[in-house]
Amino acid sequence: MSYTLDVSHKAPLSAVYPALIAVSVINHSIDPAANPVIGTTFVESDLVSSDNSTHPIALKVENDEPIFGTKAVLEKLLATHGSVLKGANSKGGKLEEEWITFTATRILGADYRAATKAIEELDSHLTLRTFIVGYSPSIADIAVYGALRGNTQFYSLLRKPTYINVNRWGKYLESIPSFSQAIDAAKAAEAAKKAAATGGKKTQSGNFEIGLSNTDKGVVTRFPPEPSGYLHIGHAKAAMLNQYFANMYKGKMIVRFDDTNPSKEKQEYQDSILEDLSLLGIHGDRVTFTSDYFQELYDLCVQMIKEGKAYCDDTPQEQMRDERFKGIASQNRDKSVADNLQIFTEEMKNGTEKGRAYCVRAKISIDDPNKALRDPVIYRCNVETPHHRTGTQWKLYPTYDFACPAVDSIEGVTHALRTIEYRDRNDQYAWMLNALNLRKVDIWDFARLNFIKTLLSKRKLTKLVEMGRVWGWDDPRFPTVRGIRRRGMTIEALRDFIISQGPSKNIVNLDWTLIWAINKKVIDPIAPRFTALWKEGVVEADVIGEEAKETSEEKPKHKKNPSVGSKKVHYGPKILIDQVDAQSFKQGEEVTLMDWGNAFIETIEKDGDKVTKLTIKLHLAGDFKKTEKKITWLATSQDLVDIELVDFDYLITKDKLEEEDKMEDFLNDNTEFRVDGVADANVKDVQQGEIIQFERKGYYRCDKPWAQGEKAVFFNIPTGKEERKK
Repeated sequence: MSYTLDVSHKAPLSAVYPALIAVSVINHSIDPAANPVIGTTFVESDLVSSDNSTHPIALKVENDEPIFGTKAVLEKLLATHGSVLKGANSKGGKLEEEWITFTATRILGADYRAATKAIEELDSHLTLRTFIVGYSPSIADIAVYGALRGNTQFYSLLRKPTYINVNRWGKYLESIPSFSQAIDAAKAAEAAKKAAATGGKKTQSGNFEIGLSNTDKGVVTRFPPEPSGYLHIGHAKAAMLNQYFANMYKGKMIVRFDDTNPSKEKQEYQDSILEDLSLLGIHGDRVTFTSDYFQELYDLCVQMIKEGKAYCDDTPQEQMRDERFKGIASQNRDKSVADNLQIFTEEMKNGTEKGRAYCVRAKISIDDPNKALRDPVIYRCNVETPHHRTGTQWKLYPTYDFACPAVDSIEGVTHALRTIEYRDRNDQYAWMLNALNLRKVDIWDFARLNFIKTLLSKRKLTKLVEMGRVWGWDDPRFPTVRGIRRRGMTIEALRDFIISQGPSKNIVNLDWTLIWAINKKVIDPIAPRFTALWKEGVVEADVIGEEAKETSEEKPKHKKNPSVGSKKVHYGPKILIDQVDAQSFKQGEEVTLMDWGNAFIETIEKDGDKVTKLTIKLHLAGDFKKTEKKITWLATSQDLVDIELVDFDYLITKDKLEEEDKMEDFLNDNTEFRVDGVADANVKDVQQGEIIQFERKGYYRCDKPWAQGEKAVFFNIPTGKEERKK
């Protein structure tokens, strides 16, 4: 029996992700490389059933009447593929059906508060369970996770450490390839739709048809971060592209920590990198460590020395650097194999005083035009700092230039995708494999992400942390994944931006406006709207008229998206207005009080240029289309919330630092701007990490929620437009 799942491009992702993941799980259960059990097509228009109702998805089963709607499709898939979609020991499938109903009634179409309640119940349910039903992932997990994953605001709840069980559950599901690949397929289809709509015009979409060679025998990529700092946006691009091509060729990706320098590396960095990769939806099929191969690498170095392809050198570092630059051979280059072996296996391995003076260099060339081939260092001693995984077991460690190609080959990597800054080392990479008699690995270079006025060097970022110029690695001025997320970047926007750049080799210095503009498109449809005023100079206004009574009404938090929820708007005879608005008023002028109606400015009292008091007469029958000024206001009858609004500037003042530039000469001394404000009573319920919009002031991420006696702190989120003004 043949099946086809039709998915509408116009549908909310929360409604389509559950079915897409279910189909992916079913297809993977047979063979992901074979013809799919259930095909999937993406269509432009809404899906209309026989009763003219619209639906996000439809399941076609041969010549039968299509099945429409998320809940009905999931129930049909469960009925026909229960062996795959039921949890182990689930006792018949009834519980799975209950959780499908839970998804349809408690998550799809729910507002933020209702979703929070549902997630709290889910967290409690998962306290003593790994999965929602039974002992393996089932359609219950697929339905709930998919609905949460497709809603940016609800997904942020799923990631909160507050919900420890939900957080653990979500991370595990994201490690399953069939889950992540279903979501990637939806994004790829959306990108294809946009490309087709341009009619051949240039777009921001990256070209992924790069023609990797030698893919017929399988593709294995790798992402090898050094655990010496937090993941930044450049690393994120490398990780995403490696995963993208592994998925494209139905291969595998290895996440391998290049932990060969204990002086810089920490368990903290290793853990944070894995966590940030998980947030980005990146999960290696294997997680390995170069330190897993220290013995093999040591043996390979011994082999090179015995074959006369490497030698031990105690030339002082500055002299060695100068000799390499000038193409001068080291005085130790022709040292005997016996002497080299003795120094390496006895002195260096044991970390003796004599051994610590030496390093091992590959014997390639002394004067090759490519300086990367001028006898690079491949081993050096380090006895000062214990390794965070192997402790003091080893006193000498391989360099990246030696370890990376060797471990790539040992682990079965077929294609090493890496940034173009390593291009000069490609010949060195190939030489190492040849000298070690190891299997060859194909290399593909792509341009690293570079942004104006942004440092991506971990060494320089570490220095800024140590100097106290930032609060830490999650500082919202930092280009780390944690930093830009704390500023208000969504995972969806970050992924879309990186994929849009593609694996191009063109090196460009990007403007942050590009990525923040994408982020705005993600948050604008779902960010709840609230009201805030600048505290300094705020003006009290007396409101007169029959309707000027203390009362309140329920209003939508987002006029164009009722699913965001509702809020209570307070009205009364006394309101507050921003000083800048008050100064623009003229006596007798008609203005619009947003979410209330029109009013005339009766009287204006001033102290110099500063407005101190206003009298406003309501005219709710007035036409808001005819007024020039639509202003925000706050009734004093509610419990107003003290807030602090924070904006940021770039850490450096120059678009691009050159090699000869000293970072300290271009540091921006004024990068943090704080303003006190007052907001409506609904802001008391805004949680840490939640993204909102203050009407007429912009988008903000809550960094610190309101608490009795303390201000709520909000970080301004750039939208691209503001960036261009700077």
